[in-house]
Amino acid sequence: MIPASRPKQSKSETFELIKSVDAPVIILGIRGYYKKLGKDPLRNEINIYDDALFVWSENGYMSFNGNTDPSISRPKVAKLKPGTWQYRLGIHNISKSKNRQYPALVQAAPVTVTRQNAGEDTGWFGINIHKGGRNTTSSLGCITVTPEGGQWDQFYATVKGAMSRAKVSRVPFVLVENV
Repeated sequence: MIPASRPKQSKSETFELIKSVDAPVIILGIRGYYKKLGKDPLRNEINIYDDALFVWSENGYMSFNGNTDPSISRPKVAKLKPGTWQYRLGIHNISKSKNRQYPALVQAAPVTVTRQNAGEDTGWFGINIHKGGRNTTSSLGCITVTPEGGQWDQFYATVKGAMSRAKVSRVPFVLVENV
C-alpha cells in the first residue's frame, strides 16, 4: 500500500529533527509517518509504505514514500534502530548474481538493529537503502523507497547529486519514530 501523496513536512520542520547532525546532505526517515494507513492507527505496520524519507541539503529538499520496517515478521529478522547511521553509494545485492544487483545506498559503518525475539545486534548486516517492490516493500531489515511514480529513481538521483555537489562520500541517515 502506498499513500496517495508524498509526505508533507516543511524543510524547517525536518531541520528541527536533524539539526544536531553536522553534514551538508542528510536523509531523515520517520517510521510510522502514515500510521493511519494500517489496520491499527496507533501502531506502525510492516510491509506497507507508511514511512517518510526526506532528503535535506543546503541546495534542496524532497520527500519520498518509504519503508523502514522488515516486510515479514519472523524470529531474528532485523529492524534498524532509531539513531544516526552512515551510508555511501554502493551496490545492493552484491552477493547475488549480476542481474539482481543495482545501485543503492549501503552501510558505511556498523548499524544497530533490533531482532525480533532476540534483542539488539550491532554490525555489518547489509542494512541498505534500496528500491522496494510494487507488491511488497522488499525488506529484510533494509530501508526501501517505493518504485511507484519513479520515486526510487528520483530519490537515488537526488541523493547522488547532492553528495556530488557537496563533495562527500558518506551521508547520514537519521531514523526517528513518529510518536
